[in-house]
Amino acid sequence: QVQLVESGGGLVQAGGSLRLSCAASGGTFSSYAMGWFRQAPGNEREFVAASAWRGLSTYYADSVKGRFTISRDNAKNTVYLQMNSLKPEDTAVYYCAGTADYSDLRRGRTYDYWGRGTQVIVSS
Repeated sequence: QVQLVESGGGLVQAGGSLRLSCAASGGTFSSYAMGWFRQAPGNEREFVAASAWRGLSTYYADSVKGRFTISRDNAKNTVYLQMNSLKPEDTAVYYCAGTADYSDLRRGRTYDYWGRGTQVIVSS
C-alpha cells in the first residue's frame, strides 16, 4: 500500500514562493507517475502538474505553466512542486497523487494513491 504525505504548505504573500514536498512509502515510487492537484473551497479538484516516472516528461495546467515546476527525486521517494509568483487564486489545498496508469495524467481518476493534502494560502 502506497502512502503519500505532503508538506510545505503555508501562508505567503502574492508574488512569493513555496515548495511543496510529497514523500512516498510502501511502493515502487520510481515506477509511478506522480501528480499534483488542488482544490479551493467551493471548487472542484483540478489538475496542477504531473511527472512521468523518470521526470523527463512533465505536464502542467495552463494556469500554472511558467510559474510552477514539478520535479522528483526517486532516490528519496519524493516529488516536489516549486511554486513561484504565487497569486491569490492559487489558494487551495494541494494534493499529491500517484499512479501506474499513464493513460491520462491530467485526470484525477487516473490516480490510485492520494495524500491528505497541504494548505496553501496566498494573501493579496
